[in-house]
Amino acid sequence: MKFDTPAGTNPIDRMTVVGKPTPRIDGPLKVSGQAPYAYEHQDVPGKMAYGYILGSAVAKGTIRSIDTARAERAAGVVAVVTHRNAGKLGKGRMNTAHLLAGPQVEHYHQAVAVVVAETFEQARAAAALIDVDYARDAGRFDLVAAKPDAKEGTGSDAPSGAGDFEGAFAGAPVQIDETYTTPDQSHAMMEPHATIAAWEGGKLTVWTANQMINWGLKDLAATLQLPVENVRLISPYIGGGFGGKLFLRADVLMAALGARAAKRPVKLALQRPLMANNTTHRPATIQRIRLGCARDGKITAIGHESWSGDLEGGGPEAATQQTKLLYAGANRMTALRLAVLDLPEANAMRAPGEAPGMMALEIAIDEMAEKLGMDPVAFRVLNDTQVDPENPERPFSQRNLVRCMEEGAQRFGWNRRKAKPGQVRDGRWLVGMGVAAAFRNNLNQKSGARVRLSTSGEVSVETDMTDIGTGTYTIIAQTAAEMMGVPLAKVNVKLGDSSAPVSAGSGGQWGANSSTSGVYAACVKLREAVVAKLGFGPGEAVFEGGQVRVGNRTADIASAARGGEIVVEDSIEFGDLAKKFQQSTFGAHFVEVAVDRYTGETRVRRMLAVCAAGRILNPTSARSQVIGAMTMGVGGALMEELAVDKRFGFFVNHDLAGYEVPVHADIPHQDVVFLDEADDKVSPMKAKGVGELGLCGVGAAVANAIYNATGVRIREYPITLDKHLDRLGEVA
Repeated sequence: MKFDTPAGTNPIDRMTVVGKPTPRIDGPLKVSGQAPYAYEHQDVPGKMAYGYILGSAVAKGTIRSIDTARAERAAGVVAVVTHRNAGKLGKGRMNTAHLLAGPQVEHYHQAVAVVVAETFEQARAAAALIDVDYARDAGRFDLVAAKPDAKEGTGSDAPSGAGDFEGAFAGAPVQIDETYTTPDQSHAMMEPHATIAAWEGGKLTVWTANQMINWGLKDLAATLQLPVENVRLISPYIGGGFGGKLFLRADVLMAALGARAAKRPVKLALQRPLMANNTTHRPATIQRIRLGCARDGKITAIGHESWSGDLEGGGPEAATQQTKLLYAGANRMTALRLAVLDLPEANAMRAPGEAPGMMALEIAIDEMAEKLGMDPVAFRVLNDTQVDPENPERPFSQRNLVRCMEEGAQRFGWNRRKAKPGQVRDGRWLVGMGVAAAFRNNLNQKSGARVRLSTSGEVSVETDMTDIGTGTYTIIAQTAAEMMGVPLAKVNVKLGDSSAPVSAGSGGQWGANSSTSGVYAACVKLREAVVAKLGFGPGEAVFEGGQVRVGNRTADIASAARGGEIVVEDSIEFGDLAKKFQQSTFGAHFVEVAVDRYTGETRVRRMLAVCAAGRILNPTSARSQVIGAMTMGVGGALMEELAVDKRFGFFVNHDLAGYEVPVHADIPHQDVVFLDEADDKVSPMKAKGVGELGLCGVGAAVANAIYNATGVRIREYPITLDKHLDRLGEVA
């Protein structure tokens, strides 16, 4: 099905199942331990062995020699694989570095060897017996030092703008010119990267934790130099990803190599330190923002430059993309610059680009509002736009940022905020409120599904779409139930298997809208097949209550499959509506914090998110996504930072003891409001996505609240107490 014209009225608009708060249908399996994650599958042929990866002890250099003899003689060891006996390997399209080092080492903890043994403990012990001699090379590990040599982005990352930014900024009566920094961050999901690999002849099956099945399938086949049809990926349940499991990682490749060498299935999970240094992370940024305004508050010049680092061949963190679209202003400039660093691979982490970009932009907007003497909400509303500022002939498909701001301000009690910082006290605590806009582009991906109608009237959906804890099983079941007019209990959903039709996958906030649209397309075809099987004539078919009605003829849906199940397959392909209309999601984050005036400790007291993200397919799971994202935003604002050892090029705090994330005690009351909207230009579902929108802007809202509480402006994340404690004395 091609989606190239705005959606008209369709069966989803009935919203008898879609749009209703619905508990996750996979919930009982998860809470009872019956949902198998990657490391837990039992239906694997052959006796299981265990793999353990040895990571490189240097960040950049060459393996001069590697002695595995002692490891091979160790108790229980079945096989040891290094670059010397792995065979010829390629590199996946989505990988910046090779997944197996040798002889060149590209980053710290790059996989050097995998040991396969009868038990995990034996494999781990034997890995410690491998003797590797490295020739260490000088590396580049400091973004600040590498910044002068950074190169401008190309293609979609190339500089962009409109008007005469430099001239307009120089002539603006009110200006700010500030630099903001965000640190390297880890995905820190609970489930590690984990894989079980098994070979049957020349064919490989992997049970793995992967968000994008088709990407992983193709890259694994390319890396092992196998035909794609000889590889199968299975990933029905994933214990968190946040972008860290978008791409093929070393656990998959090394499990496959180990299984091939051992001639047995191999189970392998990355140890926590390798999750930080061996896989991907969100890169640090240095961002310069310049704003020029007229005295009435209208933005006349807006410029945003960002520097980030990655390995050779990588790409920049797209921290300026929201600045191109969020506020009006005739004179504009955005630029991304990439420095080559020899740190572990930088890549997508939840809301890549917008999350760190808005941590900077929305502080800058707050600073400008104060300089103008304007309320921060009013300043944002004044500079709203209903068209793409760089291409004014291109309107937004739907844009309700002002509604989000105004409704949020009313609900949060924004009128009680004191404009002058440091005025509200609660005992020893300084109390403040902050606000930030939320923005995330809507992205669509081609997505397919196979649907079956059984002789008993049950509907089954098969797609390689994944569920990373987001509620995908449920919204796909809701879509099929709505389209086929059957109860939710009569729908079975099978996800995460590369033998099923290719879906959008879970990433970029495109998963829900795209995958359900693919199910919609398949169900349209199934509806047509059912009507044809029943021999009903022309007319509008109504599917409800387990029956099909065309005109004055009615039949049970199950009767259409009396001669055998009906199976159809289709996909949704998106046309050029996204070129004609800018498709984005919007929101407003409000935060209240308290800062101890003697210790500098910050406590978040309450949070509100108001979201405009098209049709909300399941308010229950959507709310879970947003409050989870808000929690991640608190982590980014107050505690999360991968500390770089700039001598040896690795992340020092590479476990959950040193890399701090919020716990329940850190998170106060959270409220989420979804505006009632349906965007007919994005898909037949009229939905967009909300899982990443809930993160964008949260860090800045916390930072702005801290400033309102203390009068101390911090532009370097995370906002730890050492960064303002020495300046709280005057307030105390």
